[in-house]
Amino acid sequence: MVETLPTILVVDDEPHSVAAMRMALEDDFNVLQAADAAQAWQLMEDHWVQVIVSDQRMPGKTGIELLTEVRDRWPDTVRIIVTGYTETGDMIQAINDAGIYQFITKPWHPDQLVMAVKNATRLFELARDHERMTLEMKYLGTAASARTEERRRLLQAGLGFDKVLRGANSSLNATIAQARHFASFDVPVLITGEPGTGKTDLARAIHYGSLRADRPFYELNCAGLGDEALAAELFGARRGSLPGVTQSRTGLLQKADRGTIFLNGVDALSPVMQMALLRIVTEGAFQPLGAHEVLTTTARIVAGSHCDLRDRVAEGRFRTDLYYALQVTELTMPPLRNRGTDVALLAEAFLREAATEHGKVARGIAPDAIVFLEAYDWPGNLPELRNEITRMLILAQDVTLGADLISRHILQARDPQGEGHGTMPDFTQLDGTLKDRVEIMEMRILGETLTRLKWNKSRAAAELGLSRVGLRAKLDRYGIEPHASIAEED
Repeated sequence: MVETLPTILVVDDEPHSVAAMRMALEDDFNVLQAADAAQAWQLMEDHWVQVIVSDQRMPGKTGIELLTEVRDRWPDTVRIIVTGYTETGDMIQAINDAGIYQFITKPWHPDQLVMAVKNATRLFELARDHERMTLEMKYLGTAASARTEERRRLLQAGLGFDKVLRGANSSLNATIAQARHFASFDVPVLITGEPGTGKTDLARAIHYGSLRADRPFYELNCAGLGDEALAAELFGARRGSLPGVTQSRTGLLQKADRGTIFLNGVDALSPVMQMALLRIVTEGAFQPLGAHEVLTTTARIVAGSHCDLRDRVAEGRFRTDLYYALQVTELTMPPLRNRGTDVALLAEAFLREAATEHGKVARGIAPDAIVFLEAYDWPGNLPELRNEITRMLILAQDVTLGADLISRHILQARDPQGEGHGTMPDFTQLDGTLKDRVEIMEMRILGETLTRLKWNKSRAAAELGLSRVGLRAKLDRYGIEPHASIAEED
């Protein structure tokens, strides 16, 4: 971790005096300098200053006037005034009014100045520690109880691993078991998987399964953000550092201190941001936009990638050292097409969520509809399935959602003879004669149309421009029959 020096501001209109104070202090402190009260005020706005040392006689506002205003705006900053011997008696009352910690008479000795500033920084830290301990002692019992209750509430709300829905034989179970094991260890985690596979839910589960569960969890999608926007969100920004930033902004690394940040889409990071992320992961150090000081964070980094980062490393598009810094453990989220046994469970869960959100009664999904849903490849993964279920719910006239509500491209993706599953093939790539290819298309269209029309053959024949005899002949030829739960209609 990077250890930062205390920041000291010296104010004097005489350049040689400022240079002398900087020379005396710069070995032990981060020294800022100002020539008058206006410059000093601007530096106080832009930096976290522990101690301010000001000369009394300056153009414009005097040192006492400046330090009086500093006390009102930043009461924790320790204030020191530098004055001549002849001014001492006249300034006692003014010094008391301004809340001055100490005054140093001219000519001062470097050792005297250094000792005074060191004591002032200790006073600053002691005051902060005392304030913190007072608050902790006052609220210790209540806070501990509240944290325990909050953790219990979060777990009951399903923010842990139970939030990641899967069946008893799911291909996701191995990933979940590994994630549970690493959750309690304070190390970076890399989660890979196609968009929409549930990387955010897994990252959140890791957080709430760790000892950081009572601390904040934040998510930031890096994909599509420019370097400046991403840096401002992650590191924070000082006022005026970016167009439109009129106030200083606290970044997620500060907000999530002792918590967890999930950075999704790290495969899209630029070389500059990759270097910045490497520094965060290895040192915990970062620099807000427009700031001179280096800050530190103890936030845990969980990274998400939409592709295998090893390929990016091999192509020279992702830093090798960053990859290995993130990949203490790598978890892979399988796509929904490889989780066939989970589709029914997920569909029912999405239905309950949608029914509650839209205030519509729904008791479940019909078995024949599940058959079609399980046969589809779901290239859009979980969001596509969720959207399809919501669409079916909105169209439904019954409390049970049937296959007739399913989108056409999903219905056509299943072989009505039950010989194969998967998405609609690219017919330009099929082998066989034109007749063979046309028959495959015809078979899928027949199955989709009959399912959508609840096997009303009269309506299907009319829609397809066939006679009832012609439709029956085609069904017999291809061996297309309704699902056992479907009653044929003439």
